Amino acid sequence: MGYETKGYDTTIIYDYKKYPETHYGRCDNCDYTLFKSSVKDGVFLRECRRCGVKKSI
Repeated sequence: MGYETKGYDTTIIYDYKKYPETHYGRCDNCDYTLFKSSVKDGVFLRECRRCGVKKSI
């Protein structure tokens, strides 16, 4: 791990309503800008490509 994180748990999916973005378009945990997006059961999921933090939007 060659980057600094803010300690978010990468094993859970955060809800965007409870945890809105602190910096628009960036990961809250590692400040990265690339995401993997998917839709599962009608829920849009966004996963950081660097640290793996997931948010349901």
